[in-house]
Amino acid sequence: MKKYLLIILTISLFFAQCKSTKTSVKQHNSIKQKLEKVYKKYKGVRYRYGGTTSRGFDCSGFVQRAYMDAFHKKLPRTTRAMMKTGKKISKSRLKIGDLVFFHPTRKYYHVGIYMGNGIFMHASSSKGVTKSRLDLKYWKRSYVTARRILR
Repeated sequence: MKKYLLIILTISLFFAQCKSTKTSVKQHNSIKQKLEKVYKKYKGVRYRYGGTTSRGFDCSGFVQRAYMDAFHKKLPRTTRAMMKTGKKISKSRLKIGDLVFFHPTRKYYHVGIYMGNGIFMHASSSKGVTKSRLDLKYWKRSYVTARRILR
């Protein structure tokens, strides 16, 4: 009898884990889809210091708009204020939707949104709204931290 009870319990736990995994995969895909929709909408919009609209974005203006459009979530306006929001996470634990922060020059910080597979979207001063790889030398050497806002 104990043997059968143990088997039933094991099978129940297995199916509960499968259901939990399916839910997190659906949530993960939903976040990705919402962010991809935002990216398609604003891809190529030029960089504009202080910009918060489709006429031009700076990096934090774009991230703020992307979060509002995708998740109806209001973020602070500046990169430094965003760096204090949410939960600090390590680079190795990045999930889609996490904010990634850089310090490419002495004067400026930069922020983008992690899209998975080592890619983040952001408002680049040279390319406008675009996607870049975290492992590019420029971004790799100026990476500072990441914050989790969602979940």
